[in-house]
Amino acid sequence: MESNVTVYRRPQFWMSATAFVVVAGLSLPAVAADSAAKKITAATTTRPAVTPKPAVTPRPTVTSKPTAPQPSLVKKATTARQRAVAAEPADTVVPRYKVDAAGELVPDLHAAAAIIFNPETNEVLWEEHSQDSRSIASITKVMTATVFLENDPDTSQVVTVAQSDVFQASTTHLRLNDKVTVDDLLHLMLIASDNAAARALARISPQGTSGFIVRMNEKAAELGLESTHYADSSGLLSDNVSSAYDMARLIAHASADERISSIMRLSDYTVRTPKRSISFHTTDRLLAQEQMDVRAAKTGFISKSGYCLATLLRLPESGQQVAVVVLGARSNAGRFLETQNLFHWLSSKTSTFFATETPAVTQQQ
Repeated sequence: MESNVTVYRRPQFWMSATAFVVVAGLSLPAVAADSAAKKITAATTTRPAVTPKPAVTPRPTVTSKPTAPQPSLVKKATTARQRAVAAEPADTVVPRYKVDAAGELVPDLHAAAAIIFNPETNEVLWEEHSQDSRSIASITKVMTATVFLENDPDTSQVVTVAQSDVFQASTTHLRLNDKVTVDDLLHLMLIASDNAAARALARISPQGTSGFIVRMNEKAAELGLESTHYADSSGLLSDNVSSAYDMARLIAHASADERISSIMRLSDYTVRTPKRSISFHTTDRLLAQEQMDVRAAKTGFISKSGYCLATLLRLPESGQQVAVVVLGARSNAGRFLETQNLFHWLSSKTSTFFATETPAVTQQQ
């Protein structure tokens, strides 16, 4: 066997070839074996020669600790968490205050604009960017209800939902040809912020849809809402703009109508049509807060406006009502937390803002 191996220039390869002949149990003469080996050689030499690669020392396997994530992935995950925390503040951050230039402890606002307004005295108790004109989204519906009810309509009137009401309505519980009452539409609009309901009310008003928008702007002018302009009755259009100051005055004005404020204080409601029942819940989370005495409120959101809330609250000790408006909050929860923060701050300042005096003392001043 060794003599066969020495015949060939690649000992390891030919040894294997010869070994194959022997193991197979074939008594081939040396010539036949050599012929077989040559055939194998011919077959293999047609392939390009492969230069043997130098031996690579294997890297040691680390088992003592896991592989660390790439810094870029860690940074992305951290950034995502930070954004989530910023967009959805935890309850533990309320109250949230800061020190102003005068050294006073004031609310630390994260929304774009806000105000605390005393409707009884027309006094601004605290504000930040409250005169800035901004998109107000569905807070628009406060004016829709105000204008629609000023003619003392028959709230038992049955209305058939039209295609124009539900077309691209975004948020609605209504369907084409649903038959509901005017009272049902008011509840849908003010509790569930139903856009189709707002459109239907404008459509059936004495002015019709276009005239109704004109009347909304006229009413704003009558109320002295100088930063306010309406382009539709639902608030879906970003051209519906106002300021926190104007909306504080509007929510106070509208809440004086019990037909509006009594609906706004409901947490849920059910509308029954001839074919089905429609149950819905309020968009105002503050109604579930026992420490918050909500007298009237309306939420609003589109991408241009951010999360908004206009509300009338009653202070627990003094019974004083104040309008608190938050515009451009960064999350759904954020607008309620911002409002709670403002309310808590004002509650701590009740003796400062609402000092009680006897009539005699008042007359002497």
